[in-house]
Amino acid sequence: MLKKKSVKLRIFEIIQIGSREDLSSRAGDFIIVTAILLNLLVLFLGTFEELAKYGRIFKAIETVTIILFCIEYILRIWTAEYIYEGIGKWKARLKFLISAEGIIDLLTILPFFFLYGFAAFRMLRVVRIFHLFRLNTTYDSFNVITSVLLEKKNQILSSIFIIVVLMLASSLCIYGAEHDTQPEAFRNAFSGIWWSMSTIFTVGYGDIYPITTVGKLMGVVITFLGVGAVAIPTGIISAGFVENYTEMQRKRLSDVKNKAPNSITVKKKSEDIGKFVNEIEKKYGVDIVVVLRDGVMVLAEDDIRAKAGDILVYREIV
Repeated sequence: MLKKKSVKLRIFEIIQIGSREDLSSRAGDFIIVTAILLNLLVLFLGTFEELAKYGRIFKAIETVTIILFCIEYILRIWTAEYIYEGIGKWKARLKFLISAEGIIDLLTILPFFFLYGFAAFRMLRVVRIFHLFRLNTTYDSFNVITSVLLEKKNQILSSIFIIVVLMLASSLCIYGAEHDTQPEAFRNAFSGIWWSMSTIFTVGYGDIYPITTVGKLMGVVITFLGVGAVAIPTGIISAGFVENYTEMQRKRLSDVKNKAPNSITVKKKSEDIGKFVNEIEKKYGVDIVVVLRDGVMVLAEDDIRAKAGDILVYREIV
């Protein structure tokens, strides 16, 4: 019984996003990544009539990848008790089946068997690739973006409100200026909304545009206002991302210093300037972990040369 449980736990560790040290888990991740990319590539190439003669090959590749997805899906159901601990085996499996992850997994498999002709369902396979980014680290790119959106949600909503108000105001104004001249193009204020949206976001499809002098002047003003309005949420998100990234770096540097408190500061006239990391390690008989350079943490690779102002964080060799 213990051996069976250990096998199940090991399978769970392999099908989950693994650490770099776990080669089996990393290999499992690589296989799933390859299957996802091949599946999407076949889906893409299958739309070309010139490649119709390779249809059987595409179908075979798709079948193999779907089989891999089915195996992974079944294994995830089987090992769900390790995801939702403390609620029982069957409750954990049911919770996985009705979870967003479980439903997406199911919807990426079902179209192959029952809904093959529905492109919308087939495109759900793209969502599978995001499973690869379920990292266990506290800070990663997706968590930073998510945290920024949550922290700045009030500012972002305010900027969106400004854009909506600007869009409605510009649509009403352009309707008043262009309706009499272009009754077909600007039938009502709703027609103006499409124009204002394409103008504010500077996409300008050209299917509807002002021809009167007043309308053109309004178009110029609204275009400039639109650039500024769109730049507001972009600036908020960018500033938030920089803040979070800076905080992330600060915590990582603090963690490194706590784990390896010893350090060597390379002063302006130090003999260590220009030397490789491995040379400095031999000189002092230490193991350099990272190089702190201009507030940025750089991995202590052997080909890194020391510069003035660098802080070489090291640990003693036992």
